[in-house]
Amino acid sequence: MAKISYLNTPFKVKNLSLKNRIVMPPMCQYQAKDGLANDWHFVHYVSRAIGGVGLIILEMTNVAPNGRITPNCLGLWNDKQRDQLKGIVDAVHAQNGKIAIQIAHAGRKALGESDVVSCSATRYDGNVEANPEWQYQMPRELTKDEIIDIIEKFKQSTKRAVEAGFDAIELHGAHGYLIHQFCSPKTNLRTDEYGQDKLLFAEQVIKAAKSVMPKDMPLIVRFSAKEYGTNGYDIDYGCQIAKRLAQAGADVLDVSGGGDGKLDPEHTPDFHAGYQVYLARAIRQVTDLPIITVGMLEDPYVADYVLSTGDADLVGIGRGLLKDPYWPLRIPSSPFIPTSYQISFK
Repeated sequence: MAKISYLNTPFKVKNLSLKNRIVMPPMCQYQAKDGLANDWHFVHYVSRAIGGVGLIILEMTNVAPNGRITPNCLGLWNDKQRDQLKGIVDAVHAQNGKIAIQIAHAGRKALGESDVVSCSATRYDGNVEANPEWQYQMPRELTKDEIIDIIEKFKQSTKRAVEAGFDAIELHGAHGYLIHQFCSPKTNLRTDEYGQDKLLFAEQVIKAAKSVMPKDMPLIVRFSAKEYGTNGYDIDYGCQIAKRLAQAGADVLDVSGGGDGKLDPEHTPDFHAGYQVYLARAIRQVTDLPIITVGMLEDPYVADYVLSTGDADLVGIGRGLLKDPYWPLRIPSSPFIPTSYQISFK
């Protein structure tokens, strides 16, 4: 049997030291009320820390009530939400785990909200899966003053995340959410500076987040390196996005794809193990930043091989960790042993 050589090796970026290369990517749980974490989230995340995940990234946590994907998603627009998250962070740390948080705004993909906003008034054409009673609405176009206000909201949510003790911050610029909407030529139809420079909003959000983060704390930015919908941008434009994100201050790039609408058969890859790794490989060639790759990598031998090629530094194991919180412990010759099972939620 082949030896697992790369998954188990440590990794460090700035002050973030990971015991292995395994990342639990953000996966929405739709279990929150008023944006507050609860026992569900505590068990969900702490069990993965006990299972030996190197870096847990908390699910999409939103900067405003109308920035949630659904009314059942997490928020970080007030201090009560911050304090509830701190209990999860402390418990993950007690298990020798590291945890980041993904901060975001859904933009036109917000469901169940009366005030849906985006860079431009273009409706999302994807399918509603969370609740058949909800429908995607035509968003209203944000004014420049509102854009500045949202950037400030990203800043304040980042500040709260730092106060809660998270080890890193991830900004969600992928999968058709607000930052992605600004970046995308087919959704950003503005004629002002935010339309003339479609990456300006992403740059300003990054700089706002960095302004309230410790200098040695890494900022991760997740983005879609390619759109999979009709008239979506290709990897060449994705590389332009990556270079701009790096220039703005991103420390790690979490490379994904799609989320921009109904899949276009002529523009969508075949879905197989490692189907998005080629995007990470392309981004690797245009930046010097550490790369997280994703895409059906739950076979540890496949994940280990991807790391061995140098196409990425870290692998996101989504479905595998949803099915099995102890996925890392089942890797052949896994050295990950929980430090303590004595946990409590305060």
